[in-house]
Amino acid sequence: MGTGLSGIISWIVIIVTGVVSYQGFKNHFFFEKYEFGVEKVRLYRDYKRLVTSGFLHVNWMHLIFNMLGVYFFAGLLIGQLDWYGFLLVYFASMVGGNLLSLLIYKNQGDYTSVGASGAVNGGIFAVIALDPGIRIFFLPGWLFGLLYIGLTIYGVRSKRDNIGHEAHLGGAMIGMLVAIALQPAALFENYITILIISVPTLAFIYLIITRPHLLLIDNLFFNTHKNYYSVDHKYNESKFNQQQEIDRILDKISKRGMNSLSQKEKQMLKEYSKK
Repeated sequence: MGTGLSGIISWIVIIVTGVVSYQGFKNHFFFEKYEFGVEKVRLYRDYKRLVTSGFLHVNWMHLIFNMLGVYFFAGLLIGQLDWYGFLLVYFASMVGGNLLSLLIYKNQGDYTSVGASGAVNGGIFAVIALDPGIRIFFLPGWLFGLLYIGLTIYGVRSKRDNIGHEAHLGGAMIGMLVAIALQPAALFENYITILIISVPTLAFIYLIITRPHLLLIDNLFFNTHKNYYSVDHKYNESKFNQQQEIDRILDKISKRGMNSLSQKEKQMLKEYSKK
């Protein structure tokens, strides 16, 4: 963690993320309003979710793990790029990770995700690109990066967990690219490490974009994927189900009155009335 202004910037990121995530833990509607979702971004053009989702987390463990990443690596990155470079890497990696997920899952409207993992990974891999000799968990940075990319690729391919590995890959690559753009000399000094990490990553990203049928991905934070023909198909079914629920609520009001509604039903009716 940095000192002075740099340390303050790091803590602001951690505190704001903690506050927003806690609000998401308490309020399901708040969580849904700001999470990343293919349908919401593509159909409704709600682009703020590319950023706001990075401040939400599924649970305390998810939040703490990511914020530990910010705590330990922010200082290193700030030392290399100053506080503004850190913020640029952090937010560019956050958006880049979500954009890769959007590209991969463009025809799966039910895909959603949250978390700062893409941003954190971007910071870690930016540090590795600038200083390959840094030790991470007792391993040289370049070896850690290579092993991590390998495990991430395995995670995408195997679908053995509920982690958004695609956002990790996107965030890592964007973090490296931004760091190199800010310090071009690193490309010539550390090109072997950068190639070792970027070549398999870019090759796999190309594969999952051009041949998604080889993966048939269905993961991320306990969402069960459903095979829709298109985003429009998902949208139409979602609208139909929503209308059915609203009709049920209105029928309940007509029979028992407004006071018979639960808090969730009242909130659904309020949200529907805004559309």
